[in-house]
Amino acid sequence: MRILVTGGAGFIGSHVVDAFLGAGHDVAVVDDLSAGKRAQVHAAARFYEVDIRSEALGRVVAEERPEVVCHQAARANVRESMEKPLLYAEVNVLGSLNLLEACRAAGVRKVLYASTGGAVYGEPQFLPVTEEHPARPLDPYGASKHHVEHYLELYKASYGLDFTTLRYPNVYGPRQDPYGEAGVVAIFCEKMVAGGQPVINGTGEQERDYCSVLDVARANLLALEAGGGGIYNIGTGIGTSVNRLFALLAGLTGYGGPEVHGPAKLGEVYRTYLDAGRARQALGWEPRVGLEDGLAATVAWMRARGA
Repeated sequence: MRILVTGGAGFIGSHVVDAFLGAGHDVAVVDDLSAGKRAQVHAAARFYEVDIRSEALGRVVAEERPEVVCHQAARANVRESMEKPLLYAEVNVLGSLNLLEACRAAGVRKVLYASTGGAVYGEPQFLPVTEEHPARPLDPYGASKHHVEHYLELYKASYGLDFTTLRYPNVYGPRQDPYGEAGVVAIFCEKMVAGGQPVINGTGEQERDYCSVLDVARANLLALEAGGGGIYNIGTGIGTSVNRLFALLAGLTGYGGPEVHGPAKLGEVYRTYLDAGRARQALGWEPRVGLEDGLAATVAWMRARGA
C-alpha cells in the first residue's frame, strides 16, 4: 500500500513510518523539520521537507498518489498553545484542511488522524474516559485537534474520504526530544541521566495514561484496514501520577536527588486515563508494553544518545 505520513520525522511519526515499512508498505514522509529530525526518517522512505500549510503540500500528494495519508503533523504543546492560540489554529486546523483538500483532489482513499485523548476531553466527568465522553478541551491544542475531527466527518459525508481517528494518551519512548514539545517522561529522563534537577509541576498527584510509542505505532498499522469512520481511544486505561513516574525513573536511572515541586501549569487537566475497549474490538489493538519496560527502554535510549 502507498502511504504518505505527515510529521514522519517526528517522535511518534518516525515510529509509525518504521511500523509501516516493517509491514511491507511503500512510504513517503512530509515534515517541515520544525520539531522532527531528518535523521529519524527511515532510509527506505521518500522524504519531502514541506510545511502542511503550504501549496507545495498539494503537489506532493498529487505526485505520490497515496492510498492512505497518515496525519501526524501538528503543534503539540499544551503550554505553548495557551501562549500562541493563533499559531495552533493555523497549523493544526488550517494545515489539516489544506491536507484534506489535497487528499480530495488526489483521490486519497483514507486518512488516519492523530488526535488527542489527553486534551480533547478536558477534565473528565468519569474515568476511564470513553469516546462517548463530551469533548471539552481546556487548551487551544486540544481544541484545535478536536476541530479537525469534525472536518473529517464532513469530508467523509461529502466526498467519500474515509478516516480513522486515534485519540492518543501521553505517548513516551525512544526519540522523544526532552526539549520543545516534550512530554514529562523525556524531560525527567534527560534531567536524571544528565544529573540535573527535574521539577514536578504542582503537587505531582496529577494522573496521566502513559502509553509506549511502539504500541501507538502499532495502532496506526492496524487502522490502515480497520476502523473506517470511527474515533478510537488509544491508551492503557491506567492512571499514573507524576510522583510515581518520578520514582520509577529515579530507580531506573539511579537518580538520588530530591523531589522538587514548582507551580501548576495553566490549562492542564488534573487526572485522565482512557478506555480503549472500542479499539480492542474494532482494531484488534491493546497495549503490549508495560510501563516499567517502556521506561527502561527510554532510559537506555537516552543514555545511548549521550544525555
